[in-house]
Amino acid sequence: MAKQIHVRLDDSLFDTLSEYTATSGMSVNDFISSSIMQTLSIQAQNAKKKESAFTFIDLFAGIGGMRIAFENNSGYCVYSNEWNKYSQQTYFANFGEQPDGDITKVDARIIPNHDILVAGFPCQPFSIAGVSKKQSMGRSTGFEDKTQGTLFFDVCRIIKAKRPKVFLLENVKNLKSHDKGNTFKVIMESLDELDYQVFYSILDGQNYVPQHRERILIVGFDRKRYGSDIDFKFDIKPVEPKPVIKDILEDNPDDKYTLSDKLWIYLQNYATKHKAAGNGFGYGIADPNGVARTLSARYYKDGSEILIAQEGKNPRRLTPRECARIQGFPDRFKIVVSDTQAYKQFGNSVVVPLITDVAGLIVEQINVLEGCEK
Repeated sequence: MAKQIHVRLDDSLFDTLSEYTATSGMSVNDFISSSIMQTLSIQAQNAKKKESAFTFIDLFAGIGGMRIAFENNSGYCVYSNEWNKYSQQTYFANFGEQPDGDITKVDARIIPNHDILVAGFPCQPFSIAGVSKKQSMGRSTGFEDKTQGTLFFDVCRIIKAKRPKVFLLENVKNLKSHDKGNTFKVIMESLDELDYQVFYSILDGQNYVPQHRERILIVGFDRKRYGSDIDFKFDIKPVEPKPVIKDILEDNPDDKYTLSDKLWIYLQNYATKHKAAGNGFGYGIADPNGVARTLSARYYKDGSEILIAQEGKNPRRLTPRECARIQGFPDRFKIVVSDTQAYKQFGNSVVVPLITDVAGLIVEQINVLEGCEK
């Protein structure tokens, strides 16, 4: 039920407000309500910042899985960047802020100083044309030459400009073998050139959620600040008891998630065809007491990698809420986009509790290095 308040304005302020609302198409009531909410949000954020233990930025933020992980460790996000407009909508709905857009156009100098840089950057090959030319001329090459034209270059230039204490980069497991190993080699060389002590590990999300999901995590500590005598380990502690598929299922999913006869027949025929050819392609019926295959961004197409058996019915897809749960998002996380976009978003996201544990290890290591271990 809406409440009413009366606001007194002097003539000049009232005239200015009237002119603005007339040209913007916004009612006076909506403008005042919006202004009040914005002011209260800023005050709440300022209070939250005072209570935080460290600051961080969220690059290639997606829908904020990494942000949740670092906020769970008392971090405060001072900047976020995500180009996809649908992911921006979900991010805004859950965090009350609109991420910046195209990172290639962002001047690193305007990004606030921060303790930790977090980025789930996309995997791209590096061109060696410019590098080869310089080498043939006997000139040295740096990360600018090796990574120019890729989004990883933007990660490097921001690290160089802002010198965070630590960074955490996340990518698919195949990053190590991508482009015959050249991609990972260039990444490690570039981070070393920036003078960071780098550690990496491939971790499986099934230690936290009922999904087999391997991702590579790369952590770097600033050698200019801490030196090179750093002993960091990805010493994560799996959840006990181990989560299983039935833990994340909704009680009464809508019938729209049940596969049509046409799609179900197609998937069965497709699987039979590839099995006969000796391939492993096909649908996957998830074991209620086990762990599912990896949720992918293509899940919206047919849901074939993770199907749920139903008695007397065709199997069904996971619902968007179940996709959120299989990635470890809390049920309070708002899903404000279409099912198709939600499937893409959760398929591209991180396993939140896994990243939460790694974030905790990073914060512990910072405390050790700065002599304030609790």
